[in-house]
Amino acid sequence: MNDQAVCCYRHPDRETGIRCTRCERPICPDCMVSASVGFQCPECAGGGGAGGGTGAGPRATAPRTIAGSVHVTDPRLVTKIILALNAGLWIAVMAGGEGLLSALEMLGRARVVDGGPLEGVAEGQWYRLLSAAFLHQRPEHIALNMISLWWLGPPLEVALGRLRFVVLYVLSALGGSALSYLVAAPNQPSLGASGAIFGLLGATAVLMHRLKYDMRPIIALLVLNLIFTFTWSDIAREAHIGGLVVGAAVAFGMVHAPRGRRALVQWGTAGAALVVIAAMVFVRTQELTGG
Repeated sequence: MNDQAVCCYRHPDRETGIRCTRCERPICPDCMVSASVGFQCPECAGGGGAGGGTGAGPRATAPRTIAGSVHVTDPRLVTKIILALNAGLWIAVMAGGEGLLSALEMLGRARVVDGGPLEGVAEGQWYRLLSAAFLHQRPEHIALNMISLWWLGPPLEVALGRLRFVVLYVLSALGGSALSYLVAAPNQPSLGASGAIFGLLGATAVLMHRLKYDMRPIIALLVLNLIFTFTWSDIAREAHIGGLVVGAAVAFGMVHAPRGRRALVQWGTAGAALVVIAAMVFVRTQELTGG
């Protein structure tokens, strides 16, 4: 039977396309219990699903999200921390930190000061690949990115769990910076959380598809953002595309991992993304330095 024609495990006469986000058993509308993300069956919602009655601790038998994480009391904690880091750096730059801006922005290889030394990722300043993703200069730039983060972050933080959400965000940011480093001119600086935000956008699309939600709103939002990416000036297009691809790929591994091999598939996907990012950086560094 395919996913569209299975029957509720409690009511065999009722066809359904919805599954419990914890145990993945098919459930009909009468059995669906609303959870933070998606729906759970009555047993899982009451803490008595798969793993219940085994003598395991309460955390082991607690309802889990689609990615295997335990529900937390504050689903916005990591999102708040990331937002605070971005806001703090923006305030520092606005307070006159032009030196901070040039030291942390994404830069392949160039002289920041006439007659000064060569700087950038190719010169061993690897931190720029990540620090640039927390750096903003224009008020409208940080405002748009932080509004997007506040909208996209919490649902993903709930679904994936805090650690997986951090991994998703960091890898999306690094993916955007790595593609920008690989393709853009080495003396072209870039900054902003847009690559990471596009990663969250791609991850949201993957999650919604996995939960069988209506995909039209997120597809429309993706198309609109891609139009802006390729038509507006002063936009790091490579960072947007890199973040989107990495975010979607990592999220796919996290939400589609089979329960029996969940950790292996999830962390294997994240590790593979990191290897690809490192390979892009290595290739570009060799090209720029002639190594």
